[in-house]
Amino acid sequence: MSDKDLRKYSRIVVDGPEKAPSRAMLRAVGFGEDDFSKPQIGIASTWSMVTPCNMHIKELADEAAAGADEAGAKGVVFNTISVSDGISMGTPGMRYSLVSREIIADSIEAVAGAEGFDGLVTIGGCDKNMPACVMAMARMNRPSVFVYGGTIRPGAKRRDIVAVFEAVGAAASGRITSEELLEVEQTAIPGPGACGGMYTANTMASAIEALGMSLANSSAQEAVSADKIKDCRRAGAAVMELIRRDIKPLDIMTRPAFENAIAVVIALGGSTNAVLHLLALAREADVDLSLDDFTRIGARVPVLGDLKPSGRYLMSELIAIGGIQPMMKRMLDRGLLHGDCLTVTGKTLAENLADVEDYPAGQDIVRDFETPIKPDSHLAILYGNLAPEGAVAKISGKEGLRFEGTARVFASEEEALQAILGDEVKSGDVVVVRYEGPRGGPGMREMLSPTSAIMGKGLGSDVALITDGRFSGGSHGFVVGHVSPEAAVGGPIGLLEDGDRILIDAQTRELNVDVDEAELERRKTRWQPPATTIRRGALAKYRACVSSASEGAVTVPPPWDR
Repeated sequence: MSDKDLRKYSRIVVDGPEKAPSRAMLRAVGFGEDDFSKPQIGIASTWSMVTPCNMHIKELADEAAAGADEAGAKGVVFNTISVSDGISMGTPGMRYSLVSREIIADSIEAVAGAEGFDGLVTIGGCDKNMPACVMAMARMNRPSVFVYGGTIRPGAKRRDIVAVFEAVGAAASGRITSEELLEVEQTAIPGPGACGGMYTANTMASAIEALGMSLANSSAQEAVSADKIKDCRRAGAAVMELIRRDIKPLDIMTRPAFENAIAVVIALGGSTNAVLHLLALAREADVDLSLDDFTRIGARVPVLGDLKPSGRYLMSELIAIGGIQPMMKRMLDRGLLHGDCLTVTGKTLAENLADVEDYPAGQDIVRDFETPIKPDSHLAILYGNLAPEGAVAKISGKEGLRFEGTARVFASEEEALQAILGDEVKSGDVVVVRYEGPRGGPGMREMLSPTSAIMGKGLGSDVALITDGRFSGGSHGFVVGHVSPEAAVGGPIGLLEDGDRILIDAQTRELNVDVDEAELERRKTRWQPPATTIRRGALAKYRACVSSASEGAVTVPPPWDR
């Protein structure tokens, strides 16, 4: 293949006398004469100083560009936004978190499309910019590799950000002093990297690797490490090889590849957000994936990783024993993964795993199949008169598999948190947080603050929480999110009243309220959609276009273009 053929998109931008203005501008940003004849690889960096998850990614992007240059391409770094879930959590600002996934995907698409890049490296460090990067790669369908920015190192006493959230609940209940709370706050976050447990960032990094869109071990490297630097260099070079072989994201992101990603998420005990994000990625890749696929795959895949939040270990400790590759090799050998799926290495998953060594003897972070944490998935897709379109529960089994209790209904996360911290929520209650869905929020806020407050107060086994919003990967306890249809569009969760009896059953996969259909219909005739003051800007646009959580909460074209 000639160099001109390798430059499928960039040659349109830089070749010929009429493109002299384009070349003139590129000379100013560092292009030499020879660079115009090389494939251009865009390096999408999510660097910013708004969060430790992404504060180191500028250097990683430069390494990826250098790797592309060494392989005979021209690496061009550009930025996109990131917002911090951990900082905005529990505030109105959290509405922008899921919205940012769409903004980031749109912005990468816009830059790559406008500049004529022949390939892409995208580097994400927090849970929304990671799926956003891969969504954009699927849209553009140009040779691409995703790089995970890496996990944070543990804080003092193996603390992480969830330890801080739970310490707030512990302080409110008098279980620790204000001085002890301050000490946790001061020591939990020691530097760069994404949240340290199997929360959403590490879950999605693992899912993307299993999907085939990252190089081996990209998900299992600390943010500040020589391995992560090498990963970035290798990614830049790998895209050049993908360009030569004309291997594109949609060649990799097939239905079997998505099934691999789901299986790995389950085996690791990963975040409920993976359901939302994998559905969104599948839509971008035009792959038919639904909530029921999580149930089908979950019936045969056990939870093997004893990882936080419900387990004992941090991602850094999993990295120390070999990361997720040995677990994937075990799963492949047991027939739980599709080994013939193509990956960004240009090899199949089975070829990538062929020489992977098993975990060291005596480790107990990843269980054997004979002694799993749970014999089937911790992600339970529930249906019933409260969730006709489905809901997603994260139930490890430690909380039990069934909860029946009395509804305590709140119209926002703030109201619920105030009641929990004020000792108004008691054992046997089911906290209902509604009007926090994709449209109702708008933005589908995560409920880490109320769930952490419940755990911090020692009520994790005695109180359940259901919401049309979603959960942080750090949430644990008896929690059910993504309840669809959401309250803001007239879903049954919007018809609940204090005192209603609610049944959550992970075994029968039901979410029901003990109110007869006639009474629910009477309540529906009285229901009115909530008023809103959000009439312009990103949140208003998102609310107007967003789909149900059961479809990934993706933004869709307006009706006249569907």
